Amino acid sequence: MVRIFSAMLLTMAMAIDHSKGNDNWPQFRGPNAAGLAPEGAHLPESWSTTKNVAWKVEIPGRGLSSPIIWGGRVFVTSCLSEGKTPAAKKGLYFGGEQFKPPTDLHRWAVYCVDFNDGKVRWETVVHKGVPKSTHHIKNSYASETPVTDGERVYAYFGNVGVFCLDMNGKELWHRDLGAFKTRFGWGTAASPVLHQDRLYIVNDNEEKSFLIALDKKTGQEIWRVDRPEEKSNWATPFIWENELRTEIVTCGSGKVRSYDLDGKLLWELKGLSSITIPTPITRFGLLYLGSGYVLEKDNFKPLYAIKPGASGDISLGKDESHNAYVVWRQRSAAPYNPSFLIYGDYLYVLKDLGTLACYDAHTGKEVYKDQRLGPAGTNFTSSPWAYADKIFCLSEDGDTFVVQAGPKFKLLGKNSLGEMTLSTPALTKDSLIIRTETKLYRIREGGPTAKK
Repeated sequence: MVRIFSAMLLTMAMAIDHSKGNDNWPQFRGPNAAGLAPEGAHLPESWSTTKNVAWKVEIPGRGLSSPIIWGGRVFVTSCLSEGKTPAAKKGLYFGGEQFKPPTDLHRWAVYCVDFNDGKVRWETVVHKGVPKSTHHIKNSYASETPVTDGERVYAYFGNVGVFCLDMNGKELWHRDLGAFKTRFGWGTAASPVLHQDRLYIVNDNEEKSFLIALDKKTGQEIWRVDRPEEKSNWATPFIWENELRTEIVTCGSGKVRSYDLDGKLLWELKGLSSITIPTPITRFGLLYLGSGYVLEKDNFKPLYAIKPGASGDISLGKDESHNAYVVWRQRSAAPYNPSFLIYGDYLYVLKDLGTLACYDAHTGKEVYKDQRLGPAGTNFTSSPWAYADKIFCLSEDGDTFVVQAGPKFKLLGKNSLGEMTLSTPALTKDSLIIRTETKLYRIREGGPTAKK
């Protein structure tokens, strides 16, 4: 009884503190996957490993999933190995493939960290075993960002399965969706998404690609759509709630396909690069999507703006830039890893090799070309975010470059954490939660919360 009562008091305390202004960030890139701070946010514009740090905590193992936040709790996933994990290198390179799975025991885990003091409240190991597949040394076995509805946390670990936990870390259900080969053994990374009473997961691989809808309360399969044309991709699906209907948009190799909530194909668009990673976003009633594999032939890295209501094949001809449903296309604008950002009337594209470009979100017109953020060799995987009329771009070195928002490029500053960083931060009204290779930081103006 004492333990139960203590747990109840902890839950109440966390929820009460959270109600004072710490908004929820329930999925990859937050509400609507937009990467924007909550309205009325007051967030720091500069920080370091000591400046404006409310707390930092070590997260065991290795994971590239982004943190999510709900009700005074921060959730992250990780995978812990009993053997030696090869060190990831920064940048884009060949030779990161691992052709045989490791033979040592691994533990896949979900962590809950108290938003207020940074203490690990619980750790739930959802699976123990020897990995069935490999991953690129720059990837991990815990790269998919979890998602929550405030009642449950859903953690998807690619070739291990999907696990549903309550807010106290108790497993409610799990499903093994199968282990499949990925391109060059690079592993998985597309995160799950929630909509109403369903959990949606895309697994595009080299053997049996699919989109699946699960009942979020029971884990039972509601429907599954095979995607035989698709091969390995790493793009998280996007729930597009537009003025006409709600769609599940899936970006795949060479093609985008959109489905209704029952898995029926609505429209498709041919013409993406051969590897797809960025998550679509929506603004001004339009859907923005694209992909930009760095080694694509003829520099074909298309970025599109799409109207709602499409049906059938809406692909553009070779020399076309628009049609009845494609509002505009930029042929060589899209990034490889980072997702897009729309802030104000502008769409910002952060490139892996260290440049930022800006386009008019309404017309697709180029506002400024690729502007370098740091010296040559500065690389980016994390997606950009925005607040206070500024754009923030976090490099793999752990340096966040601060850029003036708007039609003129101006680099305002750089904030360094000094450790490799590939994950995208989570934002609340007064704090950033940033995950580096080994740590989780809460960045807050003035540092630790003042004691009362």
